[in-house]
Amino acid sequence: MNLEYLGWNDFFASNFEPLRQKGLTVARVAIEHRNYYILHSEFGELSGEVTGKFRHQSTPAEFPGVGDWVVISVRESEKSATIHSVLPRKSKFSRQSVGGITTEQIVAANVDTVFLVSGLDGDFNPRRIERYLVLAWESGANPVIVLNKADLCQNLEDCLNQVENIALGVPIITISAANSQGLSALQTYLQPGQTVALLGSSGVGKSTITNQLKGEAIQAVKAVRQGDDRGRHTTTHRELILLPNGSLIIDTPGMREIQIWASEDSLQSTFEDIETLAEECRFRDCQHEQEPGCAVQQALQDGKLDSSRFLSYQKLQKELNYLSQKQDQKVYIDTKKRWKKITKSMKNYYKRD
Repeated sequence: MNLEYLGWNDFFASNFEPLRQKGLTVARVAIEHRNYYILHSEFGELSGEVTGKFRHQSTPAEFPGVGDWVVISVRESEKSATIHSVLPRKSKFSRQSVGGITTEQIVAANVDTVFLVSGLDGDFNPRRIERYLVLAWESGANPVIVLNKADLCQNLEDCLNQVENIALGVPIITISAANSQGLSALQTYLQPGQTVALLGSSGVGKSTITNQLKGEAIQAVKAVRQGDDRGRHTTTHRELILLPNGSLIIDTPGMREIQIWASEDSLQSTFEDIETLAEECRFRDCQHEQEPGCAVQQALQDGKLDSSRFLSYQKLQKELNYLSQKQDQKVYIDTKKRWKKITKSMKNYYKRD
């Protein structure tokens, strides 16, 4: 399989060059399982496992994720490979690991464009779109909002206005995947060698979009629950899929819990309107509560800023501050453990002398 067809470019080639001279080769992660990976390579599809050294020395975020380029040695007769390292990522979409653990979880790597898919049915939620936008800006990929199920929407213009007001400068595409309507607008981003990730909650139609773009039913689909339009999980794992036109798409399971893993810059990019207002506040450290001369509060009173958007901004800002505190604490604990090991090793070394 041609590597360029898989998204290989000069960025990855330059990082791989020192390792190529050692007789190693590369592959791209298509599926991530608990203890092994399905890889696409010049030798076709391979089953890969990381080395013992890699497994014991790497953090969870350093392990291969779907979309990653990995450095491998191949056992061609066995259709298997050993993964030695992961090449530097051009982009990565991450979230905080589920369960209160302060670690980064890679959702998709080396993505050019992120399709943030939202349903225009009863589960339409602009606040959720804002949350995904923060993570998308952090990823380094270009976000595109895809509003699916337009055929089920009774107030399409109102929904579009709501999204336009929160997604400043972000392309918005309205489609009905089940009816094959509007899909041609997605082709702009699905160019040969380009990788697009589909992200969104359960039931928004990611698998239906994937099937339509692939031209065959490769992903299972289910109807949303009656009564609340909540989605059901059909995609159970992330997968890199090759499309007929030479582009690639990463389909992901719906994420019920999308905890923030981002920086202040990504929040500012998502809420650029509020950040611009904040620059007009009388005090630089204005908290936008009851301070005199607060431009944000004035905009709320004048109806120029939606109160629910401002509350979303405050909530995400608090989450980022809390995440930063936990990360600092984790770094301190990890550093303390590392120095404890070093000190113990030194003591044992001198005892031998």
